[in-house]
Amino acid sequence: MPKTLQISQTLREWMDAFMHRSMRGWARFAKSTGLSMAQFSVLMQLYHKGACGMSQISERFDVTPAAASQLVEKLVQAGYIERAEDPSDRRAKLLKLSPAGTKLLEEGVSERYRWLDDLVRSLSEEEQVKVGEALEILTRAAQKMES
Repeated sequence: MPKTLQISQTLREWMDAFMHRSMRGWARFAKSTGLSMAQFSVLMQLYHKGACGMSQISERFDVTPAAASQLVEKLVQAGYIERAEDPSDRRAKLLKLSPAGTKLLEEGVSERYRWLDDLVRSLSEEEQVKVGEALEILTRAAQKMES
């Protein structure tokens, strides 16, 4: 097998293993909180992208405005999301994470990274150096593709 195909296959195997572990971890964490994956995804959207309007939630998750409203309402009632007046349109509301929502997601992120920390500890020092160097190369290459 040519070297580029071998590298590509190895990366695909890693990506599959990582994504499986990562998604399983997120699903398990979301379930432990009593949230659905859709609710958890809304919180993640706000965590990573910041405050947004209801229409952005509806568009991002490809649901009707009514469905988005129901999803958000449950998160507001649970204390994970706050509604604030949109300064550019007083009739509209901005949605943002509450301190409780931020804390919940930070716990989830910490739990997610715990697996990676355990994985790294299972590697020898030499393997850690090799993996670190390879990931730095891949990260730079991926960032160049994004520009």
